[in-house]
Amino acid sequence: MYYDIALEKFEKIKDKEDKVILAIESSCDETACAITRGKDVLANIIASQIDIHKRFGGVVPEIASRNHIMAIQNCVDEALKEAGMTLDDIDVLAVTYGAGLLGALLVGVSYMKALAFATQKPLIAVNHIKGHIAVNYIANKELKPPFICLIASGGHTAIAHVKSYGEMEILGTTQDDACGEAFDKVARVLGLEYPGGPQIQALAEGGKATIDIPTPYKDVDTYDFSFSGIKTAVINYAHKMEQKGEEINRKDLAFSFQDKVTSIMVNNTIRCACEKKIDTVVIAGGVGSNKALREKMALEAKKHHLNVFYPPIKLCTDNAVMIASQAYHSIIAGAKPVDIDLDADANVRITD
Repeated sequence: MYYDIALEKFEKIKDKEDKVILAIESSCDETACAITRGKDVLANIIASQIDIHKRFGGVVPEIASRNHIMAIQNCVDEALKEAGMTLDDIDVLAVTYGAGLLGALLVGVSYMKALAFATQKPLIAVNHIKGHIAVNYIANKELKPPFICLIASGGHTAIAHVKSYGEMEILGTTQDDACGEAFDKVARVLGLEYPGGPQIQALAEGGKATIDIPTPYKDVDTYDFSFSGIKTAVINYAHKMEQKGEEINRKDLAFSFQDKVTSIMVNNTIRCACEKKIDTVVIAGGVGSNKALREKMALEAKKHHLNVFYPPIKLCTDNAVMIASQAYHSIIAGAKPVDIDLDADANVRITD
């Protein structure tokens, strides 16, 4: 009964350019709710757990789930208040169903299924990584497919050919660690707090590339990445210096690591765009907030006469605006609402 009613409502509003979407994101350690009208953001509420997990050096899944439960209703209430709306004003609901931490995802999925059933509103299931890409459509309203996208986050590193709002092909991906994971692990070696990315960026200011770090896949014709060897090289260097009783130049080590990782990501992305003859490159994901990455990508894109887009820093890390944006563009591409038997999927693929 629910689905029939929700589908009937969806058919009436699916072609509206100014449809109002309320979205939830809870895949990791941010509980977020956003409300959008078309490509305009009406509310963007984020309850971050960074300070909670900092003492553990990383996200503890059970603690993340419990905090999502405590925060989710307040986030929705605050978003509705910020937008000056009630649930009656919402056309479509959207939620992240994967990928991410299973317990964290289940909080958002369960809440939104209950809300959908209670309000009889259509519910769109959203792939978290596609959301990171789609936030660029709101941040840069002139952006349209096709383009080459560098997806750089704590859990994923890939190069995607975004052919349309509904079709995407992965051309390269990490064969081991994601770039964000490598940043976090190297940060621990340097005695820095979680999350590692911003800490390494800050420490690298004023540093120099004085430490030799190997380049994976050198002279190999691939768009794939490998960051495990880079991470291991940094760890081995730090251990050798410690065994010698010599002081580590932490600024130079942070700079050398960041310079190597960001250069590899930029080089692969630009080379891919040039070889595929696509004139637009996009950055998506939490590591997309890295200053060195953004500056290098902009510089190399200019050299090759390519357009480059990336979201503002506040929309690079996990948020619900990206989930609303992906829901909006999924509907354009022909997506239908899901029934309330929707389940969370921690291991959903980027292209699913």
